Amino acid sequence: MGIKTVNELENYWNQDDYVTLLDKMNLPDADKLKPEELKDMLYMAITDFEPEEAAEIILTYKLADRLTAGQIQNIANEMMEEKVAEQYADPSFHYDLFNINQLLFKAYKGRFPNTEASVISMEICDMDGNDVEVDQEILTKTLAQSLSERSIIQRLYEDQVTGKTAFDDAGKIIWKFDKKENRIYEILTSRYWIEKQDIEQSEYEADIVFYEETEG
Repeated sequence: MGIKTVNELENYWNQDDYVTLLDKMNLPDADKLKPEELKDMLYMAITDFEPEEAAEIILTYKLADRLTAGQIQNIANEMMEEKVAEQYADPSFHYDLFNINQLLFKAYKGRFPNTEASVISMEICDMDGNDVEVDQEILTKTLAQSLSERSIIQRLYEDQVTGKTAFDDAGKIIWKFDKKENRIYEILTSRYWIEKQDIEQSEYEADIVFYEETEG
């Protein structure tokens, strides 16, 4: 198992996002710019606004279909002081909030808190060395068995990772995963959930137990 820490994720923002955000920040015709100029131009456009105002514009662009205007305003006001990408009550928003926060962090050269993600590479196979089907719940439960008891996953989700209760948040902890070659998976999550010092075992056998609801 290998793990590295990053503070920016590739492929979350694309050129269309940059063009649209520039338009929302009163810089139309950004589609006429060279692609390599878009990000730097967006940074400049962002800093023409007060930080909370810029945060609200970007949050609205990405999350208006999932959050109310009042919720967005509250997050925008909190972002300069708190790591909302780690502390927001609903973990399903952490992935988007991480990427929005880091765009603002870079544009304002550190005036927003810096948050980090963990990219984990691990080989997963059955006892005979064969491929296995995985999903976010299996990956979370597999990773949990390598973590110390001090880790946040172990402390918050002990009953879920051991199959005593349903694990509905597993899909919110593992942001993305991708199968590479030779049974190697690349897993993306927040450093808040898993960081290098949490991992006690790099090679181990994991016993995955699923919750079974009993009748009556």
